[in-house]
Amino acid sequence: MILVLAGTGDGRELAAGLARQGWPVSVAVVSDYARSLAANDGLAVHTGPRDAAGLAALLKDTGARAVVDASHPYAAAVSHNARQACAALGLPYLRYERPPAPLPAYDKLHLAADAAEAARLAAGLGRVVFLATGSRTLAVFKHEPLLAGHRLIARVLPDPDVLLACRRLGFAPGDIVALQGPFSHQLNLVLFREYAADVVVTKNSGQRGGADAKFSAAVELGLPLVVIGRPAIEYGRIVADPAAVGEFVREVMS
Repeated sequence: MILVLAGTGDGRELAAGLARQGWPVSVAVVSDYARSLAANDGLAVHTGPRDAAGLAALLKDTGARAVVDASHPYAAAVSHNARQACAALGLPYLRYERPPAPLPAYDKLHLAADAAEAARLAAGLGRVVFLATGSRTLAVFKHEPLLAGHRLIARVLPDPDVLLACRRLGFAPGDIVALQGPFSHQLNLVLFREYAADVVVTKNSGQRGGADAKFSAAVELGLPLVVIGRPAIEYGRIVADPAAVGEFVREVMS
């Protein structure tokens, strides 16, 4: 069996493609929302956050022979735990990752190494900060003293747990945009305008994640754009082509 860490839509598609080829595949996701999406694709799903020891136990229990890590490009902890678990059990590990979207040649582009730096940069660029970063880094922005008094708009998944977390962080209902992405250029334009954004903050999750559409909408509106770089991780073997994943699986299962 191959365990796919499928925290993204393309990760789920990758797992479903391997299953259609006849390979025994199951997927691991963190949230119930992700579980429902994977289940819709007819995949066997294991749900819940796991540290390295928990993931190693899952690999033993399922008799997995390898891990394909197709988690989100910014899910550094997931990848770290997967590499540790595979090393402990002597199992092959492959990182599958979508490439980043090309950055625009834009004089209002600001690059940040992480969310904390992005929060500090955004504070000096406008009073209304549109956070198109997902939910996991929202606390960093809410707790940044330089952003006190700013209006923060959080665009997040329409998941009850995520919405509850936003409310607990202090986001007012009118400052939460709960929609399933990725978003088109036109929809980004509408949302940035509707919320009178002064600055847009995002991650570079690749074209598949809609990063290019966020970039282009900010550029068209002349808004400062803060892009958080991907975490620097030594994955070992990494591929961006599903065909290369298929070759890896054939090697492992032969």
